[in-house]
This record gives sequence, structure tokens and C-alpha cells, in this order.
Amino acid sequence: MKKIPVGIEDFKEIINNNCYYIDKTKFIADILDDGSKVKLFIRPRRFGKTLNMSTLKYFFDIHNAKENKKLFNGLDIKKSKHFSEQGQHPAVFISLKGIKADSWENFLNAIKSLISNLYNEFEYVRNSLNEAELKNFDKIWFKKDDGDYENSLKYLTAYLYKYYNKEVVLLIDEYDSPLISAYEYHYYDKAVIFFKIFYGEALKTNQYLKMGVLTGIIRVIKAGIFSDLNNLSVYSILDEKYDEDFGLTEKEVEQALKDYNIFEELNDVKFWYDGYKMGNKEVYNPWSIINFLDVKKLAAFWVKTSGNKLIKEILKTSTTDVNESLTKLFNGEDVEETITGNSDLSSLLNYEDVWELLLFSGYLTVKEKIDSDIYSLRLPNKEIKNLFK
Repeated sequence: MKKIPVGIEDFKEIINNNCYYIDKTKFIADILDDGSKVKLFIRPRRFGKTLNMSTLKYFFDIHNAKENKKLFNGLDIKKSKHFSEQGQHPAVFISLKGIKADSWENFLNAIKSLISNLYNEFEYVRNSLNEAELKNFDKIWFKKDDGDYENSLKYLTAYLYKYYNKEVVLLIDEYDSPLISAYEYHYYDKAVIFFKIFYGEALKTNQYLKMGVLTGIIRVIKAGIFSDLNNLSVYSILDEKYDEDFGLTEKEVEQALKDYNIFEELNDVKFWYDGYKMGNKEVYNPWSIINFLDVKKLAAFWVKTSGNKLIKEILKTSTTDVNESLTKLFNGEDVEETITGNSDLSSLLNYEDVWELLLFSGYLTVKEKIDSDIYSLRLPNKEIKNLFK
């Protein structure tokens, strides 16, 4: 019986260690069928975003392409016409998940270290750089004070293109994580200025870019981070496209329970972990399912994976109207609220935007769409109800 990959989000590690893997490689074909150059996927935490991004990295990356090709044996993408794209591009994968600094100074130190480590991964391209490029590379690599960190992603794509003569696939995981911390610790305005350049220059009219893929929990749109990005497509939990690529379908969960000889637990598992609506599909929370397969006991796995600080702030400062609606939800009723998908972190404690944060963070789900921006919302399952309790 295969090992359960609890907490393992690296595709190569899962495959090479013979861990249980629910095949989501159709996501690669969906990405390649999509004509938009830059794609942003908005999903709750622990819904498979990092694993999917890791899978893209090993699929596209020209570095170790032959070795990585073996990882996809027997998987869906191997049968696709798109498999010819395997190993054809330099791939840069950067995760901002760990950038949760409590001050602007600590943020700068953390982001410098992250980018320096990224440059270290590609230090071999230095052989192809001219003197000016080499100087710029080394300033960033060695975390010098005068390094141009805002433009570091753009520079790296240029250096990789020069080395391989191939356009770059840029993968940015949890792009909003440092912005959420910046909001919580009151340096949001400075962080927005940094990231508008950091993301914008790498993704906007970048001649060295083949494709950009980003993931996050919320869309920070009014802040202007992506205001100049006219090649961006955003796919949230409200969209039908990619509705089975994150989270687990009923069929996938049934098969997993059969594989571990606990199919008789399906009804309880559904009651606890199902109920999330992505587009028109209902899906299970994958983090909780993996943990259940491991310990074979029903428990609130997902809600323990975060401090839920923003949620607590909302509940501490919520209005009578919010509290009344939350009481209705807790009692099993639905509430109708306006959801535009365009919330800005700076207004997330306002009444209208509270519901967007709760919905996109995974604490609520859509029951049905009522009108253009009006949705009927409900608690997805017992795990979430226990959290509110």
C-alpha cells in the first residue's frame, strides 16, 4: 500500500517516494489549451495549489528534462498531445508562502533571502552573462543593499533566455501571502509599491516570458498590482473553468477510500469534508482527505493549518448585521450577499467585503448564484461549522 503524502507538496518527491498520488496532470493540458499568457488561480489554502505548481515546474523545466519525463509515466498528461511540451522551457518556481514578516524591515530581509536562494538555483547561467549582467546578478545573489530586487524576476527570465534561447515559464505560488501579512502588520502601502514592480515587470510585456501562472487566496485588484497587466486571466472558485483541477471530486475520494479499504466511511467523510463548490462542481477539501486517509479518524484537520488571524479580526470587529448573518449560517440557513471577486485587502473588514474573504478563504461556499453579483452562501461542512462554534 502506498504511503500517504501528508504535508508533501513536491510532485517529484511524491512520485519518487511511491506516495499515493491523485492524478491532476490534466491541469497541464488545461493550462496549455488556455490562450491567456498570464493566469491567476484563486483557491483556499491547502487545496492543492502548491502541488499543481510543482507539477508544472517538473513538466516544463528544460533542466533535468530527461529525468523529469519519467515522473509522468502512467499519468493523464502522458496520453495528451501536449506531452511534446515536456522539458521544453526553463521554469522558475517561486513560493511566497513563507514571507510573513511582522515589519517592513523584516519583509525586506525575507524577500532578499528568498530571491538570493532563487538566483543560487540558477547560478550556472552566470557563464553566459556579460560584465554588467554579472555584476547585477551577483548583487542580488549576495543580498547587497544596492541589489535591484524589485526587478529581479524580470532579470532572471532575461538571463535564462540568454542561456537557453528559450522563453521562460514563470510560476509564482501564494503571491498574496506577503501582502496579507503586510496588511496585518500595517506596512501594506510599502508592500504594494514593491510588488507592483516585482510582479508587473516580470509578467507585463516581458519578451522572455512563455507563460506566467500565479496562485493565491484572494485577488488584490484595487491596489493596482495588476492594473497594467492586460494579459492576465483570473480564475476563482466562481468560475467553471479549471473547476476540477483543485480540490478532490467525489469520484477521486471514492477511489481513495476504496484503495485504503475504508469505503464504508464515505458518508461521514462527505459530511465532514465535502461541500465546496468550484464553478459547477462540488469538491472535497484535499488536505483533510489526505489526513483522514493517514489516521483514519474524523477530525478538523484543515482549520488547524492557519492562525486564522484575519478571520478573528473580522469576528472581533463585526457589525450586528454580520453577526446576524453568521448566526443564520451556523444554524444551517443560507445568506444572500454581494460577491464581486474584486476585493482589496485595505477594505476587507468592511461589511461588503467580509463575505468575499470568508468565501475565497474557504470558510463559506456558494449554494447558488442568484443574480449577476448576488450569491446564496452556506457553511460547506461539519469541519467549518466546528471552527465557527
